[in-house]
Amino acid sequence: MAHTWRKHPFKLLLYLEWVLLGIALLATLSAIVPHRRHYHSVAYPLWFNLAGILCIAVVGLMGLRLPDESKLLSKIYIAVGFVVSWLGIFLIGRGDRIFPALLLVVIIRACLLFPWSGRIFVAITAYFSFLTVQIMSLMRISPTGVPLGRPLPPIVRRLPPEELRRVLFSLAFNSALLFAFVLAFVLLLVSAVLAEHESRAKLVKAHRRLRDYALQAEDRATLQERNRIAREIHDSVGHYLTAQSIQLENTALFLADRDKAAHHLAKARELGKEALSNIRSSVATLRKNSAPTQSLESMLEQLIAEFKSNTDMAIACKIELLSPMTNKVKTAIYRIVQEALTNIIKHSQASKVTLHLQETMGKILLSIDDNGCGFNPNDNTTGFGIQGMQERTIALRGKLAISSQQGMGCQIKVEIPQSLVDY
Repeated sequence: MAHTWRKHPFKLLLYLEWVLLGIALLATLSAIVPHRRHYHSVAYPLWFNLAGILCIAVVGLMGLRLPDESKLLSKIYIAVGFVVSWLGIFLIGRGDRIFPALLLVVIIRACLLFPWSGRIFVAITAYFSFLTVQIMSLMRISPTGVPLGRPLPPIVRRLPPEELRRVLFSLAFNSALLFAFVLAFVLLLVSAVLAEHESRAKLVKAHRRLRDYALQAEDRATLQERNRIAREIHDSVGHYLTAQSIQLENTALFLADRDKAAHHLAKARELGKEALSNIRSSVATLRKNSAPTQSLESMLEQLIAEFKSNTDMAIACKIELLSPMTNKVKTAIYRIVQEALTNIIKHSQASKVTLHLQETMGKILLSIDDNGCGFNPNDNTTGFGIQGMQERTIALRGKLAISSQQGMGCQIKVEIPQSLVDY
């Protein structure tokens, strides 16, 4: 039951209900003041008034709690509101003053509980209930012996019967028309208030979702930037440090030959400076969105020249590009080639490397082969180098394939859609 009932969600509408109930209560009190008692004392006892006041209080107390997400309970709730309102005017009378206020209270609550179809149905029911009371009052029908209408002034009662009927019909018609306008106004007003509140609630919910999406996008962007920085450090600094390590190993091997040792040591010193310069360049890149100004061919030629100077491996390079590329594509291909050559230096023990980059059939194809010792790709997919190559390829909506066997060398193939090329 804790989830069956809820508090009144709109204090403004609750205060409006209290005003209407106050009007009904004042009309009730005006019917039982001492100078009116002679009219009622013959028809019904005083406790009828007290029971009627209790009915008005019940209608008021019902507004403190509303059914929550239960269609059946909501229908029963509104039906009880109608029944208690009818019972109140049967006990008190004054249907022309008390009944409209009680019916408007029921309409307000129906707007809170039902969609438009239910609201219109309840409004029509309330209007026909009001017309029924008007007809019963004109026909002097009193189920409990209590007159539903107020007594006519003496001057009106002295009118001729035909004239009296005309006046009574005119009053009833005007009352019915006025109540119809008031009913429509209250129905539209309350519905507008509810629609505005619902719009605000949807807007708040949309803002909350937008904030959550923004936080998720920020987290994702932060993670992507971290991965990008990690790849840059690994591909650039790692490449130079690997080459430096090889030069230092060569220095150790040729310590007996001072000239060769000095040569490799100078080369190691130069690579250390290159690594430091690359670190500074990476930091500068983080501070501003710098882009490579060289063509991809020039960048790869410098990389291959460094490869030849640092190793004894033979490398055959063929580049067949027809269109200029975006900076994003140039950087990605350059880093993939750099990582592949670094892995060849570190692990392959190869004597020959072949690099082929071409643009054909709407694609950019990159192939890097070596005749080294090879490896099992399934056992070497957790390294950050291979992972970085995969991430760079996926970022370009491309495909990366690595094929290798023990003792059979390694082949790396990259395929990138040509839609990323600038013309």
